[in-house]
Amino acid sequence: MNKFKNSVSKRQQGFSLVELLIVMVIIGLLASLVGPAMFGKLDSSKVNTAEAQMDLLATALDTYRLDVGQYPESLQGLRVSDDKRWDGPYLPKDVPMDPWDNPYEYKRTSEGFELSSLGRDGKEGGTDIDADIIY
Repeated sequence: MNKFKNSVSKRQQGFSLVELLIVMVIIGLLASLVGPAMFGKLDSSKVNTAEAQMDLLATALDTYRLDVGQYPESLQGLRVSDDKRWDGPYLPKDVPMDPWDNPYEYKRTSEGFELSSLGRDGKEGGTDIDADIIY
């Protein structure tokens, strides 16, 4: 009787190869269903991040204009300037890159400024996630 008890407990230790394969197939199926949805969220979160950063830059640009009387020549003017009316820095850290590691496009105009990100492809134009984000 004692020998039978030992052999049963040894047989029940761990998983069989078939059980492991079944679990791996289930995990693979779940990953194939959930993965694409999650990567789609990653792209849309980068767009939201770019929009939020552009809002922050626009606020800093407006504050600069209130102090100096005009918008800076470049975004670097938010961090350093020789103008005597400058009361910055207007950003706590260096000017951020967009979520795709490209610089934000900034141009001072007669009406104010233009601020944009070129999107994932880093080129003008594009569609979907490659589209430009314009503030």
